[in-house]
Amino acid sequence: MLMDRSVLTRPAPEPDRTLRYGGEPEHVADAWLPATDTGRPLVVFIHGGYWRAEYDRVHTRPLAVALREDGWPVVSIEYRRLPGKPDEMVADVRAALSALPEQVGAHEVVLAGHSAGGHLALWASVACPPTGLLGTVALAPVADLMLAHRLGLGEGAVAEFLGGPPDGRADLDPTRMPSPECPVVLVHGTEDRLPVSVSESYAQAHPAAKLVVVPGAAHFEVIDPRSAAWPVVTGELATLR
Repeated sequence: MLMDRSVLTRPAPEPDRTLRYGGEPEHVADAWLPATDTGRPLVVFIHGGYWRAEYDRVHTRPLAVALREDGWPVVSIEYRRLPGKPDEMVADVRAALSALPEQVGAHEVVLAGHSAGGHLALWASVACPPTGLLGTVALAPVADLMLAHRLGLGEGAVAEFLGGPPDGRADLDPTRMPSPECPVVLVHGTEDRLPVSVSESYAQAHPAAKLVVVPGAAHFEVIDPRSAAWPVVTGELATLR
């Protein structure tokens, strides 16, 4: 079965605002803000792409627009994707989560991410949870770096990200990190080439986490507002209000 990647290049409106959280060119984030206050928390979204530079936040625009139309304020962050320099990457995520909610006046936050961005969201939920965090929604996340490395996912993406095998980086591996204090939901499709076993491993290590398996869904359908999986995603977001 061919994987539908159309959401990655689908045209979508420009963001309402572009924010900065630091001095590097990548230290930016796009914001989509409902015209009126809906009372919903801010969704801070971290894009995926196996931590590689060729994938950036632009492909999250269809998702962000759909969430805004449903009343959610959204900030989609950019970050440096530097092979073998994971500490700089997570430092960007930490800085973004510290600075951006205040810039849009948010007091409550839902942290979300897809694929490698799901990994970063799970990492941040423990390492640097933003003020007002209500919970984390990880979509098809690389939630277990050791398992993902053993499976050779992304043609060696984990080792490329870390600069070597993940054995000595338990501090960056959500499955080996302590359990988050706030709720965590993982949404993963049965037809994902990033196998659902990677999310299952996280859920086994952290029994309080909720794993939602979507029958028939592939990797990009969980970020595609046109897919059958999308109502599952928005339904899980709503549980964290």
